[in-house]
Amino acid sequence: MRLNRSTDISLRILMLGATCDDRLTIDELAEALVVPRHHLAKVVQRLQHLGLLETVRGRSGGVRLAATAHSTSIGGLVRELEGETEVADCEGERACPLSQACRLRGALRHAQEAFYATLDPITVADLSAPPARQVLLSLGRR
Repeated sequence: MRLNRSTDISLRILMLGATCDDRLTIDELAEALVVPRHHLAKVVQRLQHLGLLETVRGRSGGVRLAATAHSTSIGGLVRELEGETEVADCEGERACPLSQACRLRGALRHAQEAFYATLDPITVADLSAPPARQVLLSLGRR
Protein backbone atom coordinates (compact mmCIF):
# COMPACT_ATOMS: atom_id res chain seq x y z
CA MET A 1 0.00 0.00 0.00
CA ARG A 2 1.18 3.49 -0.77
CA LEU A 3 -0.11 6.69 0.80
CA ASN A 4 -1.14 9.44 -1.56
CA ARG A 5 0.98 12.59 -1.58
CA SER A 6 -1.60 14.67 0.27
CA THR A 7 -1.71 12.19 3.14
CA ASP A 8 2.09 12.20 3.37
CA ILE A 9 2.18 16.01 3.42
CA SER A 10 -0.64 16.10 6.00
CA LEU A 11 1.28 13.88 8.38
CA ARG A 12 4.44 15.94 7.98
CA ILE A 13 2.54 19.20 8.62
CA LEU A 14 1.02 17.76 11.79
CA MET A 15 4.37 16.43 13.01
CA LEU A 16 6.06 19.79 12.48
CA GLY A 17 3.09 21.66 13.94
CA ALA A 18 3.23 19.50 17.06
CA THR A 19 6.70 20.82 17.85
CA CYS A 20 6.00 24.52 17.27
CA ASP A 21 4.21 26.75 19.75
CA ASP A 22 4.17 29.67 17.33
CA ARG A 23 2.17 29.96 14.15
CA LEU A 24 3.86 28.91 10.95
CA THR A 25 3.09 30.51 7.61
CA ILE A 26 2.30 28.50 4.50
CA ASP A 27 5.62 29.67 3.03
CA GLU A 28 7.56 28.52 6.13
CA LEU A 29 5.85 25.12 6.04
CA ALA A 30 6.43 24.71 2.31
CA GLU A 31 10.12 25.55 2.67
CA ALA A 32 10.70 23.40 5.76
CA LEU A 33 8.90 20.37 4.31
CA VAL A 34 10.14 20.87 0.74
CA VAL A 35 6.62 20.85 -0.70
CA PRO A 36 5.15 23.13 -3.39
CA ARG A 37 3.34 26.02 -1.73
CA HIS A 38 0.13 25.59 -3.72
CA HIS A 39 -0.18 21.90 -2.85
CA LEU A 40 0.63 22.56 0.80
CA ALA A 41 -2.06 25.26 1.00
CA LYS A 42 -4.69 22.78 -0.19
CA VAL A 43 -3.57 20.25 2.42
CA VAL A 44 -3.65 22.88 5.19
CA GLN A 45 -7.21 23.76 4.18
CA ARG A 46 -8.26 20.10 4.46
CA LEU A 47 -6.58 19.74 7.87
CA GLN A 48 -8.35 22.90 9.06
CA HIS A 49 -11.66 21.49 7.86
CA LEU A 50 -10.95 18.31 9.86
CA GLY A 51 -10.32 20.45 12.97
CA LEU A 52 -6.65 19.55 13.23
CA LEU A 53 -5.22 22.97 12.37
CA GLU A 54 -6.20 26.47 13.38
CA THR A 55 -5.58 29.19 10.84
CA VAL A 56 -5.32 32.95 11.22
CA ARG A 57 -5.52 35.22 8.20
CA GLY A 58 -3.72 38.47 7.71
CA ARG A 59 -0.30 39.94 8.12
CA SER A 60 0.58 38.08 11.33
CA GLY A 61 -1.42 35.01 10.31
CA GLY A 62 -0.41 31.43 9.94
CA VAL A 63 -1.34 27.98 11.11
CA ARG A 64 -0.87 26.06 14.31
CA LEU A 65 -1.93 22.68 15.59
CA ALA A 66 -5.36 22.56 17.20
CA ALA A 67 -5.26 21.52 20.85
CA THR A 68 -6.97 18.19 20.18
CA ALA A 69 -4.69 17.26 17.28
CA HIS A 70 -1.92 15.89 19.53
CA SER A 71 -4.11 12.95 20.51
CA THR A 72 -5.39 12.21 17.00
CA SER A 73 -4.98 8.59 15.90
CA ILE A 74 -2.77 8.25 12.85
CA GLY A 75 -4.75 5.20 11.70
CA GLY A 76 -8.03 7.08 11.84
CA LEU A 77 -6.51 10.10 10.14
CA VAL A 78 -4.99 8.05 7.32
CA ARG A 79 -8.35 6.30 6.79
CA GLU A 80 -10.03 9.72 6.56
CA LEU A 81 -7.44 11.19 4.20
CA GLU A 82 -7.14 8.14 1.94
CA GLY A 83 -10.89 7.61 1.65
CA GLU A 84 -12.56 4.34 0.80
CA THR A 85 -9.93 3.20 -1.68
CA GLU A 86 -8.87 -0.39 -1.99
CA VAL A 87 -5.38 -1.67 -2.66
CA ALA A 88 -6.51 -3.25 -5.95
CA ASP A 89 -9.11 -1.68 -8.22
CA CYS A 90 -11.10 -4.75 -9.25
CA GLU A 91 -13.98 -2.80 -10.74
CA GLY A 92 -12.07 -0.10 -12.59
CA GLU A 93 -12.50 0.91 -16.19
CA ARG A 94 -12.49 -2.75 -17.14
CA ALA A 95 -13.78 -5.03 -14.40
CA CYS A 96 -11.49 -7.92 -13.54
CA PRO A 97 -12.74 -11.19 -15.07
CA LEU A 98 -11.74 -13.04 -11.88
CA SER A 99 -13.96 -11.00 -9.56
CA GLN A 100 -16.69 -13.66 -9.27
CA ALA A 101 -14.37 -16.21 -7.63
CA CYS A 102 -11.38 -14.17 -6.50
CA ARG A 103 -10.02 -14.53 -3.00
CA LEU A 104 -7.29 -11.94 -3.51
CA ARG A 105 -9.57 -8.92 -3.03
CA GLY A 106 -10.66 -10.10 0.42
CA ALA A 107 -7.09 -10.88 1.40
CA LEU A 108 -5.98 -7.42 0.29
CA ARG A 109 -8.81 -5.77 2.26
CA HIS A 110 -7.74 -7.74 5.32
CA ALA A 111 -4.11 -6.65 4.84
CA GLN A 112 -5.16 -3.02 4.38
CA GLU A 113 -7.19 -3.10 7.60
CA ALA A 114 -4.20 -4.63 9.42
CA PHE A 115 -2.11 -1.72 8.12
CA TYR A 116 -4.59 0.80 9.55
CA ALA A 117 -4.97 -1.15 12.80
CA THR A 118 -1.19 -0.95 13.30
CA LEU A 119 -1.42 2.84 12.99
CA ASP A 120 -4.51 3.22 15.21
CA PRO A 121 -2.71 3.45 18.59
CA ILE A 122 -0.10 5.92 17.26
CA THR A 123 -0.88 9.61 17.75
CA VAL A 124 0.45 12.85 16.32
CA ALA A 125 2.22 13.41 19.67
CA ASP A 126 3.94 10.01 19.31
CA LEU A 127 5.26 10.93 15.86
CA SER A 128 6.70 14.20 17.13
CA ALA A 129 8.45 12.74 20.18
CA PRO A 130 12.24 12.25 20.36
CA PRO A 131 14.29 11.48 18.37
CA ALA A 132 12.09 12.94 15.59
CA ARG A 133 11.40 16.01 17.73
CA GLN A 134 14.95 17.34 17.41
CA VAL A 135 14.85 17.06 13.62
CA LEU A 136 11.40 18.65 13.47
CA LEU A 137 12.53 21.53 15.69
CA SER A 138 15.46 22.22 13.37
CA LEU A 139 13.11 22.30 10.37
CA GLY A 140 10.81 24.81 12.04
CA ARG A 141 13.69 27.27 12.54
CA ARG A 142 14.70 27.71 8.91
